[in-house]
Amino acid sequence: MAAADRDLKAAIAVTRFGLGAKPGEIAEAGRDPQGWLKAQIRREGADLPAANIEPTPRRVADLREFQQQKRVVKQEVSNTGQPATPEVRDPVKDAQRLLRDDTQGDFLARVQLATATDAAFRERWTLFWTNHFTVAAKNIQTAVVVGPYESEAIRPHVFGRFVQLLGAVETHPAMMIYLDQVQSVGPNSPMVQRANMPARGGFGARLQPAVQRRGNLGLNENLAREIMELHTVGVNGGYSQADVTEFARAMTGLSIGGFRGAEAQVGETVFRDAAHEPGRRTVMGVRYDQMGKEQAAAILTDLAAKPQTARFICTKLARHFVADDPPPALVARLEKAWMSTGGDLGHVAEVLVDSPEAWAVPAQKFKTPYDFIVSSYRAAGTQPQAFGQVGPILTALGQKPFDPGSPKGFPDDVASWSAPDNIVKRMQFAQGFAGQAVQGRDPKTLAADALGERLTPATAIAIARAESRPEGFALLLMSPEFQRR
Repeated sequence: MAAADRDLKAAIAVTRFGLGAKPGEIAEAGRDPQGWLKAQIRREGADLPAANIEPTPRRVADLREFQQQKRVVKQEVSNTGQPATPEVRDPVKDAQRLLRDDTQGDFLARVQLATATDAAFRERWTLFWTNHFTVAAKNIQTAVVVGPYESEAIRPHVFGRFVQLLGAVETHPAMMIYLDQVQSVGPNSPMVQRANMPARGGFGARLQPAVQRRGNLGLNENLAREIMELHTVGVNGGYSQADVTEFARAMTGLSIGGFRGAEAQVGETVFRDAAHEPGRRTVMGVRYDQMGKEQAAAILTDLAAKPQTARFICTKLARHFVADDPPPALVARLEKAWMSTGGDLGHVAEVLVDSPEAWAVPAQKFKTPYDFIVSSYRAAGTQPQAFGQVGPILTALGQKPFDPGSPKGFPDDVASWSAPDNIVKRMQFAQGFAGQAVQGRDPKTLAADALGERLTPATAIAIARAESRPEGFALLLMSPEFQRR
């Protein structure tokens, strides 16, 4: 390979497959761009944020304590008809603040990993899966478990087999809370049968008041629907509403140790036989005779292996890494790798790196706000030290931390992120950030480090002619080359 071609491939490797170049990174990748990327693929999974993110059971226990305190406040207000006293109110505010701080700390730790890592392809690959298997911080219940969810269910499995990743994700407490699986009960399950017993004393009499407080027990299809529509075969994957309902019935009983359960089970994944819908199921033409918790596991395993799943997810991978309209040849190559290895994600990643379509020029992907902010810090060779340095700007740019707004995740196309208002806000960030980040360094050197052979003569001249070093660095961040990857 000619030196010029190798230098360009090095720039593409770092800025397209990765998260933007740190000073010296393109030169490091230049020795063997494809080998540099492949060395980041490892069976043990992705890196974990350096911050000590508490495990899910600990977070759920904290949440349970907070909700118990809220009930005390509500009871005092109900009893007295007056606002709660500071002695009762202040501990609730303190607990809520701590939970919020936990969530913000989790997100900051993720951004710090992204801005500092020497294995940015590994981190971008991981971020694809966190968005594919979105758990949104739509309320405090989900917000406090998103960070642990990513560390526990996603990061360890991103280069393993897809069926393992799928199983870990769908049975994690965060996903079950987010998509209401904890509320799903089989209509003909023992739990409902007992609840409908005449209230003549005994268990039926004790259960009926609890049922009235929680509302009618019943089937919730949210998780089953999103698994099929968004996580596996896709909306055009050949399933019907009846398949969704049958799958939802199979998953009844799958839940988490709740706020009234045994202390040792709080926040743990559990299976409640009494809530499971009895009977055999048929999903997408396949009959499942397994009973209990094995029934949903068998269906998940089959969904993971379907060719529709390979096509749907490989299309998304090609779209994320290469172009909004992904090259059909690349999709077919990734799909073949997926099917021939039983969904070996490490092998799929290697095939992506080896595919000529992935190295096409010019760059076609427009950076999301998260990509833009992270790559800006990497170009400056620094990282944020507080949530307030990244959270508010990402929210203003439409990519609120941990909260895409729907199970679809954040969009991955230029139209969603290139509106004039978005560009103006990016420019405002670039100007403010440049004033703090340059610190006497030459923006021409920073530009060469950040873009390598992707730096065009027009942008290089504009940076060289800037009236100040911060202005030159801001021009780099807003250049067409830097905004695309």
